[in-house]
Amino acid sequence: MQRYPHGAYLLQQKTIAAQLPELSSQQQEAARKSTISYGILQAHNQEHDPDSNRLRIRFDAMASHDITYVGIIQTARASGMQSFPIPYVLTNCHNSLCAVGGTINEDDHRFGLSAAKKYGGIYVPAHQAVIHQYMRECMAGCGKMILGSDSHTRYGAIGTMAIGEGGPELVKQLLGDTYDIAMPPVVGIYLTGAPQPGVGPQDVALALIKEVFADGYVKNCILEFVGPGIQNLSMDFRCGIDVMTTETTCLSSIWVTDAATRDYLECHGRAEEYRALAPGDCVWYDKLLAIDLSQIRPMIALPFHPSNAFEIDELIENAPDILRQTEQTVQEQFPGLSLNLTGRIGDKEIWVEQGVIAGCAGGGYENICEAAHILENKTIGCGEFSLSIYPASQPIYLELMKNGTAAQLLGTGATLRTAFCGPCFGAGDVPANGGLSIRHSTRNFPNREGSKPAQRQLAGVALMDARSIAATAANGGRLCSAQRLLDAPFCGPAYHFDGSLYQSRCYHGSGHPKPEEPLVFGPNIADWPQQPALGTHAVLRVCSVILDEVTTTDELIPSGETSSYRSNPLRLAQFTLSRKDPHYVQRAKESASIPDASLLPEWEQISQLLGTDPSQIEVGSLVYARRPGDGSAREQAASCQRVLGGLGNLCLEYATKRYRSNLINWGMLPLRWEAEQPIAVGDLLVLPHIRDAVQSGTSSLEGYLLHEGTASPVSLTLDTLTPVERQILLDGCLINFNRSRQK
Repeated sequence: MQRYPHGAYLLQQKTIAAQLPELSSQQQEAARKSTISYGILQAHNQEHDPDSNRLRIRFDAMASHDITYVGIIQTARASGMQSFPIPYVLTNCHNSLCAVGGTINEDDHRFGLSAAKKYGGIYVPAHQAVIHQYMRECMAGCGKMILGSDSHTRYGAIGTMAIGEGGPELVKQLLGDTYDIAMPPVVGIYLTGAPQPGVGPQDVALALIKEVFADGYVKNCILEFVGPGIQNLSMDFRCGIDVMTTETTCLSSIWVTDAATRDYLECHGRAEEYRALAPGDCVWYDKLLAIDLSQIRPMIALPFHPSNAFEIDELIENAPDILRQTEQTVQEQFPGLSLNLTGRIGDKEIWVEQGVIAGCAGGGYENICEAAHILENKTIGCGEFSLSIYPASQPIYLELMKNGTAAQLLGTGATLRTAFCGPCFGAGDVPANGGLSIRHSTRNFPNREGSKPAQRQLAGVALMDARSIAATAANGGRLCSAQRLLDAPFCGPAYHFDGSLYQSRCYHGSGHPKPEEPLVFGPNIADWPQQPALGTHAVLRVCSVILDEVTTTDELIPSGETSSYRSNPLRLAQFTLSRKDPHYVQRAKESASIPDASLLPEWEQISQLLGTDPSQIEVGSLVYARRPGDGSAREQAASCQRVLGGLGNLCLEYATKRYRSNLINWGMLPLRWEAEQPIAVGDLLVLPHIRDAVQSGTSSLEGYLLHEGTASPVSLTLDTLTPVERQILLDGCLINFNRSRQK
């Protein structure tokens, strides 16, 4: 891979030039506006000032799954929504499994169907499709923009610029408001060459993530895939790379479209959605990364991040050193626990217990067909190793049955499941304590496989491509690169999409609301509790300090077993930071229970700093983490803190734009400082005149940190806030903001 960190021109989609000094300033500006990204963004921009760098976007469609749609609809309903103004797809692929001994999850599904009827939406029942496969098959089109309440909302390979955000951003669209951001940088991903036999989309994706994640090379940027190598990739291959771009921390992605894109849309009965998308003949990218696909080898990402990636053969050759390093990382993240990876090493062998091919990344038709080809006339054996395969949609499953691939896989000892995202977030195929699972899925963060470190249970997930997972299965559970078994490209049976399954099973009510239809509630579906407006001054009790380099949303609010409570804010909040800091909830509750600042033990110091009536001081809690918010878009990572009395986060840097947006939309101050100071649980952050500061639009704040009994001045920043974001903070949350507009 070759970087161009200071930007580069791309000429005729063939030649890269770091500089073109002969271009006039007008030609340079034209080159900046010649990206595919610029054209799509401007086509959806509601900002009328041609000189503004701000974007106010309205999307063509939206999508949510059954962990997020209840809260979104409840928030929009409380804000005055009467109907869905754009197509809104409600899928049921995360909360699909009914809680043992109860009906909590099915209650959410009944609510979703009733909402689709009442407000005019599209409802996809459980086990029909994972969210992103349905959107690829039925909603994505060239030049469109789609917003989803899932971080892996990526349909760039089909010519759709898609963005994953927290639920409140979808609420804004439901209320006719816009998605407001500054024009993001555009990074060209220039592909050449063709993948070697045995190399799949996950291998390319992991190599890309390894290259760019650590230094934030593409953070909050749009990735624009161009170059002659694209023509050597099938649409399934492109989608498999595209969906994993979320793990680079980019904002979105878009690809050049071609005959393969047109054929894909025609196959799915939507030929009219095709149009050619390509950059101009002379285009400027703010950064560029050139990738020779022929140089990519089968990859594996070890616990606990997709960027912790190595070539499989490199890992096998250097197993003791590499696995020992990962074990050390485990001990740092989970003091007192261990994950014995080096104990799996044999004679140039590494043993694993489980393989999973699933979800929006792994469950594609071609991935499964190639896995079946590698396993042809073989079995996975009768030992500990197991293999589970989740086709990403019922149409894919049906085609696998029609052409015999499903029967072939079942004959190997593998199991086929229905469309479900559970293996991606810890709600399916949970390995045994100490186990290692290899998965073609999206993430391998701690606990994403379903283990519970607080109960001294820990397992690990390594990400791999379906091809190498199948090769490992054929090798009896001994880690194996697919290149060891394949020496020629595989051309599997052609795919035929049967959309009649969706026509007969899904509810299609877009544009046809039925206001007379009642919403169907279950006992676990609750409204959001009322939140206060921002006070004149603020005192924030530090209730958790996390010194890891990056903190994921899974650590802020766990996935897996909490899924059943996503529709009940107060009940879900009890799980906040439960795996990372089990005492946080009690500390936050104690902080929130103080009705008056004068009752704080530090009141004498506070009164000297503020010199004000305690009734003008809002008391709340604070979480400090160095870089919080990597991973999922789930708004609950912020809202659960707010429900417990959270008033802000403090960090060195927010890992993603979407987490910072979630904080703002839930009325929590997105505080940041440039350099870390000594800070501990129990400290107080005092922010004089915080309401005036937010109202004035200043980004700089001066406050005091009470640490070990001493008050020290501290300089903080809120960074850039739009006028709407400032008002949301002032009102206390997005719901309050929307209610105030109705008065």
